[in-house]
Amino acid sequence: MPLVAGFDSSTQSCKLVIRDAETGASVREGRARHPDGTEIDPAAWWHALRSAVDAAGGLGDVAAISVAGQQHGMVCLDEAGRVVRPALLWNDTRSAGAAAELIEEAGGGGAGRRFWADAVGSVPVASFTATKLRWLARHEPANAARVAAVCLPHDWLTWRLAGAPGLAALRTDRSDASGTGYWSPATGEYRLDLLERAFGRRLAVPVVLGPAEAAGTLDPTALASSSPSASPSSGAGPPSGASPPFGAGSSFGAGPAAGGVPLGPGAGDNAAAALGVGARPGDVIVSIGTSGTVFSVADAPAADPSGAVAGFADATGRYLPLVCTLNAARVLDAAAGLLRVNLAELSDLALSAPPGADGLVVVPYLEGERTPDRPSATGAVHGLTLATSTPAHLARAAVEGMLCALADGLDALLAQGARVDRVILVGGGARSAAVRRIAPQVFGRPVVVPPPGEYVADGAARQAAWLALGGDAPPDWSPAGAEEHSAHPVPAVRERYAAARDRVLDRVESA
Repeated sequence: MPLVAGFDSSTQSCKLVIRDAETGASVREGRARHPDGTEIDPAAWWHALRSAVDAAGGLGDVAAISVAGQQHGMVCLDEAGRVVRPALLWNDTRSAGAAAELIEEAGGGGAGRRFWADAVGSVPVASFTATKLRWLARHEPANAARVAAVCLPHDWLTWRLAGAPGLAALRTDRSDASGTGYWSPATGEYRLDLLERAFGRRLAVPVVLGPAEAAGTLDPTALASSSPSASPSSGAGPPSGASPPFGAGSSFGAGPAAGGVPLGPGAGDNAAAALGVGARPGDVIVSIGTSGTVFSVADAPAADPSGAVAGFADATGRYLPLVCTLNAARVLDAAAGLLRVNLAELSDLALSAPPGADGLVVVPYLEGERTPDRPSATGAVHGLTLATSTPAHLARAAVEGMLCALADGLDALLAQGARVDRVILVGGGARSAAVRRIAPQVFGRPVVVPPPGEYVADGAARQAAWLALGGDAPPDWSPAGAEEHSAHPVPAVRERYAAARDRVLDRVESA
């Protein structure tokens, strides 16, 4: 019974699952929090990863490891492998102006967007690594001058697990590379000319691996060491320390680890989630986490010049056209905070109000928005009357507004030719009974909700199992016990939302 380990280094925390490689059965797990913010010292990720390993009882008995992580973030390294500055995360919008510059420099308007969509499958937005590099070059020239290599959060963690053996050993996968803005899913090649266009010069970048290629092997001393500071003045080279390398009582070199533990290529979080739920062509996954994502597994790459659909790659060798919103589960958190209730009480309130909340609409652009690309937008409430001024109406409108924004993403996928055989609802927001029951009314389709789980970490573990077991495809770990929800669509909900949304967007355009 070989065991495998999968990490999810997300925006909020690091989760580790250890599973049976053949069946996917859960053996144990661990987790640790990340600090809040959109600019994070990568040393915090490493500390959380090590804490998650300790909480899970170590890695001494695993046969393979893979790390999935938040997509797009910018980790800049100097020639000695030291982190130059805190990493900018996917949800840091300071590079919105840089994204606009890159589109304008490629011809502006529709021509500029078409250029980028044809080149790399996606139109630049503030989330992408290329735009963050442009921001760095413009605003922090001294730091920019020190950068020798750029990688992504999961690349850096995998590299650290391998002992940080030099910049030439940096590795990534197709899914995360496809979100940089300088790698093409259609050709499978870097566009280093576009990296140079963004940053002003070329940098070392990770080698892009296939879905079941090893990124190296685990350094037996890596987890034993204290992590070096990620500050610009930090030292280089593998750290040293004396704590047990794989958790108390573990024994590296015993059992399946005897030949060295291979490290998987890893994946971006959404690609890992698709792998974790066993998504196949025809499935559309709606993930409600810190961000909201709507994506499908496809056999051909996407290239949407409108920028609504990002043409990413998946973790199996296929493609992952994706729509991302900045506002998802935190909309529920904000509504619960405003009403001074917990999330379960918010759900009950929402379900006590009628569909459409009697005309009350929440446009949930609480952190700006990525799709549509309006980083300066704010949220709005429309249709407030004496009759709708109740906690139940506001709770219902918040849930419906969040789901309507995601339904706009589903429409964008359909416009790009996506096939929708079923909608799979995952993420922390899917734990809300109101979200599960209202979703089919808004999406207009039956919704499948797998049991609550760590599907990004599960996807990483499934990739590790593919590496450990070999074969042409990952093992079948289809989650059991999924709920199926269906309901008559309520078109008026989306119609009212669309009218309110357009008023918000018009206000932003005229500001």
